[in-house]
Amino acid sequence: MFQDKSILITGGTGSFGRRFIKTILERYKARRVIVFSRDEYKQSVMQEVYNAPAMRYFLGDIRDRQRLMQAMEGVDVVVHAAALKQVPALEYNPIEAVKTNILGTENVIEAALHHNVERVIALSTDKAAAPVNLYGATKLAAEKIAISANNVIGTRDTRLSVVRYGNVIGSRGSVIPLFQKLKAEGASEFPITDPKMTRFLLTLQQSVDFVIDCAARMHGGETFIPRIPSATIETIAEAIDPDMPHKHVGIRPGEKLHEVLIQPDASWQTVEYDRHYVIKPSFNFNRIDTDYLTAANGEKGRLVGDEFDYNSRDNDHYVDAAELREMIAGAMPFDA
Repeated sequence: MFQDKSILITGGTGSFGRRFIKTILERYKARRVIVFSRDEYKQSVMQEVYNAPAMRYFLGDIRDRQRLMQAMEGVDVVVHAAALKQVPALEYNPIEAVKTNILGTENVIEAALHHNVERVIALSTDKAAAPVNLYGATKLAAEKIAISANNVIGTRDTRLSVVRYGNVIGSRGSVIPLFQKLKAEGASEFPITDPKMTRFLLTLQQSVDFVIDCAARMHGGETFIPRIPSATIETIAEAIDPDMPHKHVGIRPGEKLHEVLIQPDASWQTVEYDRHYVIKPSFNFNRIDTDYLTAANGEKGRLVGDEFDYNSRDNDHYVDAAELREMIAGAMPFDA
């Protein structure tokens, strides 16, 4: 899927983008790997590490459709990772979330359709399922925009799908680096929102590998969801420092007690595979005729039962502090 291809990743200087590009350069001989982001400093730092002949660096904002049109010339695969993500900041600055996460996604898709890009994978979040904050609402809208674009591909070969997953261990702004920073600074306690709070967890490399695998699985129109473990917030704190006292500070504005990746209302659309789930589109596309029970790479799935849901509280796979400590150690360094 990536051999001798031209690949563009929006938000390419972020945690996911850096690891995705590292993985692509190690596993494939891509024709071009294009970083599209608005941060010139991060790009300059990144160029010192990722300077292979295939690398290209485009300064630009996904709010700028014309710049995306220029950057996407001759591109085969787009991974759309750019987004505004900090929940409290977006609650305070809602229109900025709309401009980037919704209108920016529309711009990415319009540019991809214009250039007949083969595959577009849009990254999403658990917060898009039954959203209770603006970030989740904008990502749900972005999911809908990406999936529905399969209905307007016309005679193009373009296919578009979504990958939705939970918390990435060590990603910027997440709780594990926060706890590690507090510990390193000699804090006397960890702030715990609610002892009952649970979260899905996966490593950065797992998220990258899942996206790469889904590029081969996709017919177009699917929402892919990995099967991943859960942990309580107290388990996460214990994994960082089992002796650190906890201070319960309450849930932040727009935050959920438990994460949801698949709602019961979507059970009739959900296909279970051995290592992941697929939410089928709720309508038929004009040029994509598939039942989604067999992935494009031949994997076989099965429909789930009525009222099925996938949430971090009722997950059948939890990790304890020792297991999570191993996952964290294996994820270091986080942004390499």
